[in-house]
Amino acid sequence: MTTRILFVCLGNICRSPAAEGIARALMPGLEIDSAGTSDWHVGEPPYGAMQAAARSRGIDLGSLRARQVQPGDFRRFDLIVAMDSDHLSKIEALRPAGSETPARLFTDYAPETGADHVPDPYYTRDFDAALDLIEAAAAGLKRSVLPGT
Repeated sequence: MTTRILFVCLGNICRSPAAEGIARALMPGLEIDSAGTSDWHVGEPPYGAMQAAARSRGIDLGSLRARQVQPGDFRRFDLIVAMDSDHLSKIEALRPAGSETPARLFTDYAPETGADHVPDPYYTRDFDAALDLIEAAAAGLKRSVLPGT
């Protein structure tokens, strides 16, 4: 059973903390965390514009702090979810020998959107579109890990 989920993006200041916040709201009781493939923002809170956009939807990201994904995350989590294929490749490069922890693209849980990645709103400046896609994928993930809900 999947009870521990890690979301991963580039800097852990926009997409993955938003996914963490939304998933925590949708799936209380599960262990949900987020991380980045880079170390650029370690220790920093989520990007202000993402916090504001999430807050407008009732999601408070203010207490979260960026961290970098580590090989030990394969032991700590039952599922690692990447925002795009580049992140998925970087996650797989960290995979310890013998680890069978699945790593998946987040958009795989929202095939109805036709999206193959969650665009980075830090660059696109479209925080609401990113949150719409994150909410759709989080709902699909919930159906996958908590059938019948």
